[in-house]
Amino acid sequence: FDGDQMAVHIPLSIEAQLEARTLMMATNNILSPANGEPVINPSQDVVLGLYYISREKINAKGDGSIFVSVGEVHKALLAKSVELQSKIQLRITEKTVNERGETEKKTHRVATTVGRALIWEVVPDRMPFELVNCDMTKKNISRLVNYSYRHLGNKDTVVLADQLMYLGFRYATISGVSFGIEDMAIPAKKADIIKSAEAEVSEIQTQYASGLVTDGERYNKVVDIWSHANDQVAKVMMDGLGEESVVDAEGKTVKQKSFNSIFMMAESGARGSAAQIRQLAGMRGLMAKPDGSIIETPITANFREGLDVLQYFISTHGARKGLADTALKTANSGYLTRRLVDVAQDLVITGQDCGTSDGLIMTPIIEGGDVVEPLSERVLGRIAAVDVMDATGENLVVPRGTLLDEHWVAILDEHSIDQVLVRSIITCENRHGVCVACYGRDLGRGHLVNVGEAVGVIAAQSIGEPGTQLTMRTFHIGGAASRSATINNVQVKSAGTLRLNNLKSVVNREGNLIAVSRSGEVGLVDDYGRERERYKIPYGAVLSVKEGDKVNAGDIIVNWDPHTHPVITEVDGVVEMFHFVDGVTVQKQSDEVTGLSSLVVTDPKQRGSAGKELRPMVKLLDANGNGIFLPGTEIPAQYFLPTGAIVGIKDGGEVKVGDVLARIPQESSKTRDITGGLPRVADLFEARKTKDPAILAETSGTISFGKETKGKQRVIITDATGEQVETLISKWRHITVFEGEYVEKGETIAEGELTPHDILRLRGIEELANYLVKEIQDVYRLQGVKINDKHIEAIIRQMLRKVEITAAGDTLFMKGDQVERAALREENDRIEREGKIPASYESILLGITKASLATESFISAASFQETTRVLTDAAVRGLSDSLQGLKENVIVGRLIPAGTGLAYHEARKNRQNQGQIVESEVTSTVDADDVEEALKQALNL
Repeated sequence: FDGDQMAVHIPLSIEAQLEARTLMMATNNILSPANGEPVINPSQDVVLGLYYISREKINAKGDGSIFVSVGEVHKALLAKSVELQSKIQLRITEKTVNERGETEKKTHRVATTVGRALIWEVVPDRMPFELVNCDMTKKNISRLVNYSYRHLGNKDTVVLADQLMYLGFRYATISGVSFGIEDMAIPAKKADIIKSAEAEVSEIQTQYASGLVTDGERYNKVVDIWSHANDQVAKVMMDGLGEESVVDAEGKTVKQKSFNSIFMMAESGARGSAAQIRQLAGMRGLMAKPDGSIIETPITANFREGLDVLQYFISTHGARKGLADTALKTANSGYLTRRLVDVAQDLVITGQDCGTSDGLIMTPIIEGGDVVEPLSERVLGRIAAVDVMDATGENLVVPRGTLLDEHWVAILDEHSIDQVLVRSIITCENRHGVCVACYGRDLGRGHLVNVGEAVGVIAAQSIGEPGTQLTMRTFHIGGAASRSATINNVQVKSAGTLRLNNLKSVVNREGNLIAVSRSGEVGLVDDYGRERERYKIPYGAVLSVKEGDKVNAGDIIVNWDPHTHPVITEVDGVVEMFHFVDGVTVQKQSDEVTGLSSLVVTDPKQRGSAGKELRPMVKLLDANGNGIFLPGTEIPAQYFLPTGAIVGIKDGGEVKVGDVLARIPQESSKTRDITGGLPRVADLFEARKTKDPAILAETSGTISFGKETKGKQRVIITDATGEQVETLISKWRHITVFEGEYVEKGETIAEGELTPHDILRLRGIEELANYLVKEIQDVYRLQGVKINDKHIEAIIRQMLRKVEITAAGDTLFMKGDQVERAALREENDRIEREGKIPASYESILLGITKASLATESFISAASFQETTRVLTDAAVRGLSDSLQGLKENVIVGRLIPAGTGLAYHEARKNRQNQGQIVESEVTSTVDADDVEEALKQALNL
């Protein structure tokens, strides 16, 4: 990248060679420690070659021939009586290993192709033929290597990978796949799609001109239309590239998968993606300005047609931003890795089993309706914390303490179990380090983790390493706005029965249900009662279905406007407006283009001192002018309007249930790039508080509003015992709850981004772990990077090391002290043994930098950041360092307490305890360790 130089160290001594061989040799590094999948996967040309020979061609030379062995196939191929893609019948012998470990042979005839027969030749014995009998895309090759590793072990897999490489290179050369301008076929429908998009845009412009939409809405809708058009062009282009018409043996014209070079490169996974082909042969689409906002006129040309000067100029924005990103992000990502390693360095596997039955509940991750990560993937390699029962709750499926490997995971799937409590590092009870049972499988080796494995460092590197990759990946799409068209409805993907969860709704004048709750969800269950899909329903969405309705795949069940948030009335009545002072609390915005005016609520910060106190509110009255209450409550029907709300009703006008009183415009998303991603990951690990965080209910109870102070409003929650908790909230914050509503502890009262500290305090450690793991995984998943959850959990465990004492009891601590969890546990155990009162405490969450500096070892903290401060602090307190982590030992030059070093230190401790360290040992070899021992003994420590 910039001409760096480095020294190469060669393992010279026998011990060094031995270690290099066992640790560094390629054969011992087949699985990735980050996600447990094989790392040695063929890529690029090799994939292309294997894909090319494994394809089928209709009406190829020698179709339907029958061969007795692969040797015969070779002969026929050399004699040119068949082609690589000819469909043939081949007699093969499959070897399988049965339950008793005996090898069984099965000889039969299979329908395959010449190319697949060649691949079958290099595949080792005891592999099923179906793994080869398909188009060998990168995914399928990976599946083949993975199967080989899991069932046949190391050696066969390494040989297989080499053989696949030779085969792939050879046939990629022969195939003649190249990259020509004719291969970029521009779809005929492109012009029509662009024309209809332009028509839609001019329709929106007309609406804007007649004042039906605001400028912001117009921009959002235009960007949406173009994103959608872009997707359509991409789709017809891929359909066009992906199929070709050929004449079969009977003279009929049929479609087959295309042999277009560019399509094959993308389809096989060798190079390129649909998004890049779209820019070559579809349209370049929307581009972003340097500040991240999207330019609303897209580039309709593609690289084959060529860009004109203006389009080229717009394109350069994106390219420049990408290059600048790359240079800056490399440093950023390296810094994140350094902080992660520093916080996690002393996390080592120290014991077999801590004996806890605690853990995290794992469920499949369902987003939008797709199962993004099935349960089987999430629990693979973990240990069940409690017995897993089937749906009836009577039959045992998995006993507790079982390592859930591929076999057990398949059993979970058979019983359609949708949640499992598994052991987790976060809940491990070990004082120092974690135990084998809480960690589970060592992903890099595929078996239970060994005692002494430095899992903290592995976790830190697994999370940090993709950061450097991801940051470099920004400019590939040349800044083409990777923003998808906004979702504005729910379309179910399979048939089933609907279940509405936690949803409050009203029926509007059209007879549709309108959602008036914020945490509502709609679930879809199949005939067996398993939940297949789940969708969140935003406030103000229109439902065209009811609880228990049967729906078919593809039905649209919910609609909403993604660009505005409505305020909806739950009663009929006459509108009365309070605190609507023109020019102070509301501005008449008349659109220059249309001359139509609407009222917009102004920001209290921009009002004069007189207007700051006023809060625009819409109250509903009955025909006699008396206030109306919300149905079934004593709460008046009144709606406070937040900043920016656009009011479309008149004072004294009549409204019906489900009508929209006001619309609150939503910001459109900036392009989602990992650029947003890396800082996001850093923010989550640093547990930073966001600017206007969501405000959560401090306790469960009923909401009421107290006396307002200057600029703040008082929300009071009264719990079942009658105790009141007050929260002051700035007036301009949009409060989502109404007077008299019942809230659960930890429910959102005011919208905003959740703060991890609040989640920990009000919802507990498990919720916090789920939130952080999900948010961090979302960023990586967006880039297609797989990281196992347990690595993120390892870092979270380190962030939760400290607790704050809330009541000291009879311990030596003081209220408000922040102490290590392990130290507190030891002290509490001691106090309980004496029959005294233990201390009570609250967990606190520290960001990774803070956690690194707050570690017990001052040597480790001083070598990380703020050296002077750490050292002066340690000197003033007279601290001692027990050298327990890896870093402090590296610094003083001792063997680190991980791997073989763990056993060495254990043995030393035991010898020391038995008083076996004799004089001669001290004098003869002046070893730093022994000097320290002698000093300790001399000082009677």
